Amino acid sequence: MKKVNIGGVPEHFNLAWYLTLKNGEYKDQDINLRWHDYHGGTGAMTKALRSGEIDMAVILTEGIVKDIIEDNPSKIVQTFVQTPLNWGIHVAADSDFKTIDDIKGTRAAISRYGSGSHLMAYINAKNNNWDLEKDLKFEVIKNLDGAIRGLTENKADYFMWEKFTTKPYVDNGIFRRIGNCPSPWPCFVIAASDKFIENNEEQLKTILEIINQTTADFKSIPSIDKTIANRYEQELEDVQEWLSLTEWSQSVMNEKTIKNVQNQLHDLKIISKKVDYSKLIHKL
Repeated sequence: MKKVNIGGVPEHFNLAWYLTLKNGEYKDQDINLRWHDYHGGTGAMTKALRSGEIDMAVILTEGIVKDIIEDNPSKIVQTFVQTPLNWGIHVAADSDFKTIDDIKGTRAAISRYGSGSHLMAYINAKNNNWDLEKDLKFEVIKNLDGAIRGLTENKADYFMWEKFTTKPYVDNGIFRRIGNCPSPWPCFVIAASDKFIENNEEQLKTILEIINQTTADFKSIPSIDKTIANRYEQELEDVQEWLSLTEWSQSVMNEKTIKNVQNQLHDLKIISKKVDYSKLIHKL
């Protein structure tokens, strides 16, 4: 049986992986797929792909594009979630900050450099016509728990994270959300290391076929909204809203979309160069 290590964030987007693992669907195809939670998000997963700790990752588009351009020996093999990620912009509940303008020039809490929370701070700054050199400051907080400590202890001023994941912290008075910032591209992709692609293309195809069958029918799974609400400790109405906004993908990201991602990252000076589609994407 072929052992395959895959990483992802422990969030509702990835429930389909849990369901297919629970059903033993990979083992039925002689694949021992091992899921690893990465609470540190994209930056932690790009590092794990580079080191060979994982073979595959379900990862934010902007983070893996940036890291492949910076010589991470991996490729995007498929889009996983087609819709944008809706990033909430959060401050401590007792903070004096009330609007996006108030946080201009203050300290953004980020999980690590190269993470989604880091890169999306640039998108938010651009959307609000800030000076990218003067108005962005960063404090590394590692993960969501670190952000809770960072904001409540005044080590950082604001924090960007997927708004439905952080909604319980808003509801219970730890964070206050002062705005939203949708990613300007499909949010999650599936990436694999070049070494894994080269040596295990058939297994990779099988893994994608299995997960795609589940995501294609995900919304029609009986009581899926209640399952998500219970597993991720979210309000049912929030889960229902999230499901209505989210579309999964079973196809490869096209050249036009990749060009848009690179153009925006390059304009923001997040990447120093743009590369060919084939450098970023592997079509199975």
